[in-house]
Amino acid sequence: MTDLRGKVALVTGGSRGMGAAIARRLAADGADVALTYARSPEKATSVVADIEKAGRRGRAIQADNRDSQAIEAAVATTVAAFGRIDILVNNAGIFSAAPIEEVSLEAYDEMMAVNTRAVFVAIKAAVPHLTEGGRIITIGSNLAERVPFAGVSLYAASKAALIGLTKGVARDLGPKGITVNLVHPGSTDTDMNPAHSDHADAQRSLMAIPSFSTPQNIAGLVAWLASDEARFVTGSTVTMDSGTNA
Repeated sequence: MTDLRGKVALVTGGSRGMGAAIARRLAADGADVALTYARSPEKATSVVADIEKAGRRGRAIQADNRDSQAIEAAVATTVAAFGRIDILVNNAGIFSAAPIEEVSLEAYDEMMAVNTRAVFVAIKAAVPHLTEGGRIITIGSNLAERVPFAGVSLYAASKAALIGLTKGVARDLGPKGITVNLVHPGSTDTDMNPAHSDHADAQRSLMAIPSFSTPQNIAGLVAWLASDEARFVTGSTVTMDSGTNA
């Protein structure tokens, strides 16, 4: 376990899947945690209850990543509730698959708004509140660096853009002692991509270690990047995909 006592975190998309696991892990390591959700208040409330059972303060904030003002308000609400923000985890995202000739401009705009623009908005809103030791951690995808099958060009593009954003912001904030990193999960056992779906074996066939990660695996990596042990890791892309991109 890492030591995050006295820290405040905001996790976007924290009501389920990887986001919920990250929120719970940061709380278990000592942080107070706010999380956003788009359409699942019951699940968000359940995660907050687990945070409070861990002895930490929790807060659920309704905010759709399509709405820039809602994202900015979530950062402001976190600071108002907890007095500060030390860790921003950009986890919220959407996925869709279709051949490029079937992708509409509307689908492009939505994917980029949720997966890319929202990360930029959240970072912009959080930076004035971050001090030395601050952490910005974004959840990308291993598909940003290698696309081994058809139909995911738009999703891959939205996640690949985060590589340049992460490296650039790391340069901007490095002199302030704030780190900025990107986690690239591969196939992870969530309700969006269960390890026993019809497509799971095809995904395992691409792996060096033929097994899906768990949300808790990803959460452990995020917690380490949020810790003091990772204070010299910045501008980095860390991939956890069972060797799919090896």
